[in-house]
Amino acid sequence: MINTADVGLSIASNKSCGESSPKDGPKDGHASEMLTPTETRYDAAALEARWRDAWEREQCFASRADGRNADGLNAGCGRAGNPAAFANTFAIMMPPPNVTGTLHIGHALDNTLPDILVRHARMRGLDALYQPGTDHASIAVHVVLAKQLAKEGKTRFDLGREAFMERAWAWKDESAGTIGNQMRRLGISCDWAQARFTMDPAYSVAVEQVFVTLFERGLVYRGQRLVNWDPVMQTAVSDLEVQHKPVQGSLWQVRYGFADKRADDVADGIEIATTRPETILADGAIAIHPDDPRAKDLVGRKVLVPLVGRAIPIVADPMVDPDFGTGMVKITAAHDFNDFAFYQRHKDTVDIPLINLFTPDAKLNANCPAAYVGMDRFAARAQIVADLDAAGLLMSTTPHPHNVGHAERDDTILEPYLTWQWYVKGKPFAEKCLQALDTGQVTFVNDRDERVMRHWLEHLEDWCISRQLWWGHQIPAWFRDVPGQTEPELYVGHKAPQGEGWRQDEDIFDTWFSSALWPFVTQGWPQKTDRLQAYYPGAAIMSGRDILFFWLVRMLMMGLELTGEVPFKTIYTHGLVLDEHGKKMSKSKGNVIDPLALVDQFGADALRFTMASIASAEDMRLSLAKVEQSRNFCTKLWNAARFIQLQGVNYTQELAVNFTPHDLKHPVNQWLVAELKQQFAVLDDQLQRFDFAQAALGVYHFTWGTFCDWYLELTKPLLSPAAGAEVQEETRACLAWALDKLLKMLHPFMPFITEELWQKHMTVTGAMLTMQRWPKHAEWPDNPTAQAQVGNLVAAVAAVRQVRSQLRISPKVALTLGYRGSEAAIANLLAQGALLQTLGNVTALVPHPAPAGRGEALLLAGEVELILPLEGLVDVAQERARLEKEQAKVAQDLQKLQGLLANAGFVAKAPAEVLAENRARVAELTEQSEKLAGLLEGAYAL
Repeated sequence: MINTADVGLSIASNKSCGESSPKDGPKDGHASEMLTPTETRYDAAALEARWRDAWEREQCFASRADGRNADGLNAGCGRAGNPAAFANTFAIMMPPPNVTGTLHIGHALDNTLPDILVRHARMRGLDALYQPGTDHASIAVHVVLAKQLAKEGKTRFDLGREAFMERAWAWKDESAGTIGNQMRRLGISCDWAQARFTMDPAYSVAVEQVFVTLFERGLVYRGQRLVNWDPVMQTAVSDLEVQHKPVQGSLWQVRYGFADKRADDVADGIEIATTRPETILADGAIAIHPDDPRAKDLVGRKVLVPLVGRAIPIVADPMVDPDFGTGMVKITAAHDFNDFAFYQRHKDTVDIPLINLFTPDAKLNANCPAAYVGMDRFAARAQIVADLDAAGLLMSTTPHPHNVGHAERDDTILEPYLTWQWYVKGKPFAEKCLQALDTGQVTFVNDRDERVMRHWLEHLEDWCISRQLWWGHQIPAWFRDVPGQTEPELYVGHKAPQGEGWRQDEDIFDTWFSSALWPFVTQGWPQKTDRLQAYYPGAAIMSGRDILFFWLVRMLMMGLELTGEVPFKTIYTHGLVLDEHGKKMSKSKGNVIDPLALVDQFGADALRFTMASIASAEDMRLSLAKVEQSRNFCTKLWNAARFIQLQGVNYTQELAVNFTPHDLKHPVNQWLVAELKQQFAVLDDQLQRFDFAQAALGVYHFTWGTFCDWYLELTKPLLSPAAGAEVQEETRACLAWALDKLLKMLHPFMPFITEELWQKHMTVTGAMLTMQRWPKHAEWPDNPTAQAQVGNLVAAVAAVRQVRSQLRISPKVALTLGYRGSEAAIANLLAQGALLQTLGNVTALVPHPAPAGRGEALLLAGEVELILPLEGLVDVAQERARLEKEQAKVAQDLQKLQGLLANAGFVAKAPAEVLAENRARVAELTEQSEKLAGLLEGAYAL
C-alpha cells in the first residue's frame, strides 16, 4: 500500500504540474495560488481563510431569485441569472440562532448537515438557498441585560421601557454578526446577503399582519388562565421551557377545622398535606375522591381556611390520589394547574373563589392577611409555617423530595400564576397539521419523531403567545376602560384606534410566535415576491428534536394557515451531541466541547466531516479522537493529491473537454471508473435519504481505500516507462479526471481542502469548485469484467500482504503462490497476474489442484484460493510455539475480563465508559483468539 507520509520522499524527483503556466492568468485574483505545487504539509488554517473570503467575495452562495447569480459551470460566479427561473430550486431555512449566541457544538451539527445538502444541490445545478439569520430571543436578551444592569445596581424597571429598548438595540448592534462570522469559519454556504433578523422592520410588519389576520379569523383570543410565571423576569414562560428539577422540600400536614362543627364529629376537622403552605391563604375548596369512604359524610360540608377563617366547601373529584398525604387535597385554583382545571369543572355548581396571592415579583399582595403583605414567597412560607404551629394547626412536618419547575433561561423557581394572556387556538391548527401528515404533504425522516409529533398534535392545547417583556414585537392591541364594565374595550389593528383613552397592550409576542413565520416572512411575505415563489415551500427543515414542538410544529401550523402550503416537505430531526462518555455537555461538568477550538486544532473540514459521520436520530457521542481521525483523512487526501500532482498530472481544459471514460482500455482504469460510478450513485441515494453517517462512511472508505490505497498503488506500474507510452498517457488522463471527480464528491463534506486542491489541480482559471457541476455519473460505463479482474487482484495483493504480516515474512522475500478455484475466477486473477507479481513480490503463480495442507498457508482472494508453501520461509515448529504462547496469554486476559463483566456488583457500580471499554476489549480478544486458532489449525498444524 502507499505510505502517504513518505510520498514527498519517494516521488520528489517527479515533475510538478505547477512548473508551467496556463494560457489564461487568474481572474479576479481568486485562483492565484492554483498552479503552485501542493505544499508538503496540510495547513488547514491558511487555506480556510483564503477560500472563505473568496467564496463570499465572488457571491458563490447567492440565490438566483434576485438575479445575482447564474449557472457557474466553468465560469466562476456572480453573473446575472434569470429571476423568472424558479422551477429548479432547493431551499432550507437555517434554525435562526439567538442574537445573544456564540457557536456551540449543536450549532455546528445543525448547520453542517443542511450545508452538505445545499452544496450538493448547488452542484447539481439547482438554485440553492440556505437562508441565514438570527432570532431576537426576547428572554435571552433580557437575561443578558439584567446581568449587566445588576452590576450597576439597577433593573429594567429602573430604566423604563424606552431607555431599556435603546440599550437593547445598542447591545444587539454591538454583538450582532458574531455567530454568523463563526459559521463562516465552518464554511456554511448561506446566502449571507439575505440574512434576516426577526425584528427587522419588514419582519415586524409581517408579524403584526399575522396577528391581525389570526384575530380576524377567530384563531386568537385573550383569556385569563394560569401560566408558568418567572417572578424574576416577570413574564409568562412556555410549558416547553420549564425544567423540572429535584428539590428537597417538606410535606406539611395542616388541620382545617369544620365551619359547621356537629355534635357527632369525632374530630375537630380534617387534615391536609401540602408542599406549599403559603398558598393556603388562597384556598377555595377541599377535594376528596368520590370513592373515598369518608366522602359520603364530608362532601357538601365546609371547613375553615387556617389563619384566614374563610369557609370553603369539600367537593368530590376523581383527580384526588387517595394514597397521597391524607387522601384529600386543598384547591388553590389561582396557583396550581390541576386546581385550576378542578375550578373549571366545578365553578358552575360550586362557589369556589379564585384568589391570586402574589404580585408579579412573587411577593404576597393585598389579598392576604395584613401581616404577610409584601413578604417574599419563601419568607412568607417560613412565617406561615411558624404561625400554623403556634396556632396548633401544624400536625406534622416530613422531608419530601419532589420536582419543581424552573425557568430554562435564568433557573428561577416558577410559580403557577393567574394572568390575562393572548392565546392561539390549538385545535384548528392541529387538524391541518395532522391532515398534512396523513396526506404526505410533509414527511419525517425519523418515524419515531413523527409519532411523537402526532401524539402532541392530538392533545394540543391553546398556545400562549404573549410575554410580559419589552424586547420584542409589541402586540398590536389597544384597551380602553368603559364605565360600568369589568373588562376594558378591546381593539386589534395595525394602528391605534381614534379617540381618547386608548392604551396599547404592553406585552410582546413569544419569540417562537415570530420564529414560526421564518420560512415565508424571510422571503417577503405577505407580498407575493419572486423569492417567496422560488423558495417556499422549502425542501426540508433540519434541527435537533429538542425544538420539535418549539419551532418545527409551529412553522407547520403557521405555514399551512397563512400560505395554504406546508413550509417544508421533509422534517429531519437528530439527537443531542454528547461527550465521548455519553454524558450531556454542560459548563458545570467541564465537558463542553468548543467547536471553534476544534477548528483551530484540526480544521473546519475535519469538524464538518466528523459531524456528518456521527449524525443520528439518536444522541451522538463526540470525542477529540474522532475529529483527529477526520483530520488524518484530510491529510490522506492532501498527500494523495500531491502524489498525483508530482506525477506531472493536472486537469487541463483540453482534457476536461475531450476525455471520456468510455475510451479507457486498461482494466485498472476501467475498474476505477466503475467503482467511482457506483460510489456516486450510492452517495446521491444516501443524501436523498438524509443518511449522513453512511454517506460520510462511504466516501471515507472509497477515498482512503479504493482511491488512495489501491488505485494510486495500482497506477505506479502503469506510469512507469515499462508500461508503454499509451498506457502511461491513458493513466495520467484518468488520474486527472478521477481526482476532479473525487474532489467534487468530497466537496459538500469538506469544502475548504477540496477547493484548495481542485484549484491546484486545474489549469482553468476564474472558476470555483463550489460552483462546478456534479458529475453525470449515470452516463459513465459499467465494466463488470474489469471490476472482477481488479477486484480479485486487490483481494490477492491484500491477502499476500496480510500473510506476510502474520507470518513475519519480509516484503523483500519473493513468494511462489499456488492457485485453485473456478476457471472464470482464475482467468480473472491471471489476467492481472503481472500486477500481482509486481505489487505482491510474487515470482511465480502455479496451479495447485489440492487444498492447502500442513505447512501451507491459505490465502483467500475473492473466489480464488492462493496457497503459500511455508518451507524455507518460516520455522513452523518455532512459530507454532510462539503462537501457542500468545494464544494462552490471550485466553488468560479474556477469561479475566469475562469474569469481571459477569460480576453483577462490578457491573452495577462501574461507570458506563469503563463497561464499554471492557466489552470492546472482550470482543477484540475474542477475535484475536479465533485468528490464532485458525493459524494453529491451518498453516502451523503439525
